[in-house]
Amino acid sequence: MSYIFTSESVSNGHPDKVADAISDAVATYLIDQNLNNRAAVETLVTTNMVTLAGEYKSDKFDKDVIETIVRNVVKEIGYEQEGFHWNTLKVYNELHGQSPDIALGTDDFGAGDQGLMFGYATRETANYMPLAISLSHEILKEVTTKLPFGPDAKAQVSVEYSEIGKPLRVSKVVCSAQHNDDEDITLVRDIIRGVIALKLSKWVDADTEYMINPTGKFVIGGPDGDAGVTGRKIIVDTYGGYCPHGGGAFSGKDCTKVDRSGAYMARYLAKNLVAEKGFDNCTVQLSYAIGVKEPTSVYVYADGKVWAHLVAEIRETVDLTPKGIIDRFNLFDLDLTKTTNYGHFGKSDMPWERLDLYKR
Repeated sequence: MSYIFTSESVSNGHPDKVADAISDAVATYLIDQNLNNRAAVETLVTTNMVTLAGEYKSDKFDKDVIETIVRNVVKEIGYEQEGFHWNTLKVYNELHGQSPDIALGTDDFGAGDQGLMFGYATRETANYMPLAISLSHEILKEVTTKLPFGPDAKAQVSVEYSEIGKPLRVSKVVCSAQHNDDEDITLVRDIIRGVIALKLSKWVDADTEYMINPTGKFVIGGPDGDAGVTGRKIIVDTYGGYCPHGGGAFSGKDCTKVDRSGAYMARYLAKNLVAEKGFDNCTVQLSYAIGVKEPTSVYVYADGKVWAHLVAEIRETVDLTPKGIIDRFNLFDLDLTKTTNYGHFGKSDMPWERLDLYKR
């Protein structure tokens, strides 16, 4: 019997993604490619207000520079609306120095916190990502870059699978895009539907159902319409719900935080195992304890079974310590803002997407 699986994505103008973008930009500034610097930046956005919280250890901290970074991020996203404008919004900077208790564990590159991370890969798509989340990302890239609507948008794709797990078609697409008050909603819907049908031409058919701006009006959007907070779109950031998630967010964190670096390594391992071992899909879990370098556990599940010998192989050949992960992917050279939107995985220019684990 066939079944349906659904994933969603959000645009760079979604309130939570605005918060993620600010956190990543400020963290990149604070880290400044310095292995001794640390950042854990949380952002709240709402009507004409941005509040920063969290901690840092950095050899640079200038409130005026940080405020300029915040305003530039909002401007680049495209917010010049009455309720959220890059030039008139208020910025509250409540960042403070890192706790010395945390520094005890991270100064020597122990894990920045306890936690568990999952990585996943599948042969459904060329970039080893689940189909539903990949299509959701692609819809929004097209809608937000090629259509004259506001920056806030969401998309949801439902994929019908055969009883053996092969994707067959897209059964339903939901998309809500912010628009101006004077725009004809019927025209807005027709344009967006046309873009979606063209983008997903391989997967849609005459029976595909479209739900475009289902409430009929989406004028007040972004942080003016709904508050945004860093780290609330962790499923969008990863695999669209297709595999477990450990709960840790990525944005605003330096890469001693294994919520981020551990998830990158888990994806790298899962993708390379699928590519090399011939699996159809693979899930890798890593777990860590604060201040401890080696993972507390490693787990590999592929094609319906646990692979204990692959766990032993990985532990023997791959440096899974935070410093080992940082060095393998040059994570302190990474501009974190390049990861913020449309998922951290499946992007060909990210180092954890390389298929080089088994290259000799």
